[in-house]
Amino acid sequence: MACDPLPSRPPLSAALQLADVERVDFDAGAGLLPVIVQHAGTAAVLMLGYMNREALRASLTRGRVVFFSRSRRRLWEKGETSGHSLDLVQIRSDCDGDALLVSAWPRGPTCHRGSVSCFGASAVSLAPLAFLDTLGELIDERLRVRPAGSYTARLAAGGAKAVAQKVGEEGVELALAGVAGSAAEVVSEAADVLYHLLVLLKLRGLPLASVVSELERRHAAGRSPAHA
Repeated sequence: MACDPLPSRPPLSAALQLADVERVDFDAGAGLLPVIVQHAGTAAVLMLGYMNREALRASLTRGRVVFFSRSRRRLWEKGETSGHSLDLVQIRSDCDGDALLVSAWPRGPTCHRGSVSCFGASAVSLAPLAFLDTLGELIDERLRVRPAGSYTARLAAGGAKAVAQKVGEEGVELALAGVAGSAAEVVSEAADVLYHLLVLLKLRGLPLASVVSELERRHAAGRSPAHA
């Protein structure tokens, strides 16, 4: 279906702000609009819900995703009983202003049946390198809680300098495996490098997405990803 901008409602191409709430076309859905929720890190589709104008306003105000529950007939913040909330990153309207796309960080499984996505494991596996984001969330938890016996917590206790040194050591081992090791050894050493790199990025307050963005920038500029 072609998207025709509504004359009285200019297209909302940017992430929605509180000032935009009145411009969203809730009349098209009799007061409710469908909401697709995507994982902010992997773009995996997590669930489908519905918002009315109050739910949209509450989501933007609280920084957590709030729906209108058609069964309860009231606003419902995702995770209000389970604790598995959705931390809001942004909300966008489609070209006609009658559907919403939410980007969020899930705190735990999104589906009430305990799975990451209400659409099953295949919806998550279709997202490229989705597990790297899951691993990043686990590293975040280890750095925050610092549980006894955790290798990540013990590694991070040495600070960014110690972790950076470990990244260098693992990089050398990967290089050696790349020259003379088996395929399994290359994969194993590459996994070690990725893990320690994620820990270093977390300690420096840098998301993995920033590295991906840099590679995309270099590609757009027509330069080799390895040579800025």
